[in-house]
Amino acid sequence: MSILEMKVPSPGESITEVEIAEWMVEDGDYVEKDQTIAEVDSDKATLELPAEEAGIITLKAEMGDVVAVGQVVCLIDTAASKPEGGKSSSDAKSEPKNTAPSPDPVSSPSNQEKTYASGHPSVAAKKIIVENNIQVEHIDGTGKGGRITKQDILQLLASLPEEGNRKSEIRKLSMLRRKIASRLVTVKNETAMLTTFNEVDMKPIMDLRAKYKDAFKEKYGVGLGFMSFFTHACTIALKEFPTVNSMIDGDHMISYNFNDVGIAVSTEKGLMVPVLRNADEMNLLEIESKIKELAIKARDGKISIEEITGGTFTITNGGVFGSMLSTPIINPPQSAILGMHNIVQRPVAIDGKVEIRPIMYLALSYDHRIIDGKDSVGFLVKVKEVLENPEELVFGGKDPQKILMNY
Repeated sequence: MSILEMKVPSPGESITEVEIAEWMVEDGDYVEKDQTIAEVDSDKATLELPAEEAGIITLKAEMGDVVAVGQVVCLIDTAASKPEGGKSSSDAKSEPKNTAPSPDPVSSPSNQEKTYASGHPSVAAKKIIVENNIQVEHIDGTGKGGRITKQDILQLLASLPEEGNRKSEIRKLSMLRRKIASRLVTVKNETAMLTTFNEVDMKPIMDLRAKYKDAFKEKYGVGLGFMSFFTHACTIALKEFPTVNSMIDGDHMISYNFNDVGIAVSTEKGLMVPVLRNADEMNLLEIESKIKELAIKARDGKISIEEITGGTFTITNGGVFGSMLSTPIINPPQSAILGMHNIVQRPVAIDGKVEIRPIMYLALSYDHRIIDGKDSVGFLVKVKEVLENPEELVFGGKDPQKILMNY
């Protein structure tokens, strides 16, 4: 027998522990090398844990456990052969369940040692059983050897009759959610946060997008969205108002000559902020492509720690959820964040006449300890100016079609 001890790898600098969010395999399963066996939560992101070798796995930690970096979380018997039929746990999850009777799994002594007593719950199932105070004596498990799986419990809960309309549920916050909560409270308590507002007439940007977005998507395979225009506008404004692109460190202010812009992305695990490095050097296509790439990684739990740390400024778009106006909270240790909102047709005065225009409210939350009102207001005014004059300030007075279609 050759046993491999799988230890928790370091997800990134300064991270000393993670939480087992979910086991993707059961104790005793045969796993393939590089197969995802677990998802782990750090205080920054949810990451996948791949099997280092193929073999029979023995779990040494339960879902919800907080484990130190370097701690053994499972064992893999690399000398074990693949089960009869050549199928592993990864195969079983991708194939429909066979409802036909299967041979008795305890027909031989060698098999009996590797099966579970009927009614024994898996690690994932056990957690749900405890949380919901479920009696499992009469549950027929569909797992190996009659083992009760997570899906068995979920199906049972779905089939139970409702007792009125009053329900409650208690569940532990993930490590990522707890860290987000802690950081938000810290920002409120330790910064002099203020928010200033302005509005933008989105008609010029919307007219440009309507004119070129189909050809742009056809040529490059990526949409021409609002976020690239806002990111570009912010990099222009950050150059003009560098204190907005600064951070406070004790009695010192750190300013940067580059713009690493974080784009807030909502995921099932919570809000994450992938960072566009040197966004000030990117064109609209590069911004859109990078945002798409990072957003997909974040939502699939495949983003690296390096891709969500080190930003100098953040943009968040509550408008995608229908928000009309909000005061976004600064993403520490940064000193400012721009909040976008929904676009609404509103009556506005244009050259002395009332017209209906697509208007978006913008909000800039900033740390007043280092950013004065003059700079915060000036920054928003510059962003508004760029967005309302894209042909001149985004494309430099050149034909937008020639630039957009010749990146």
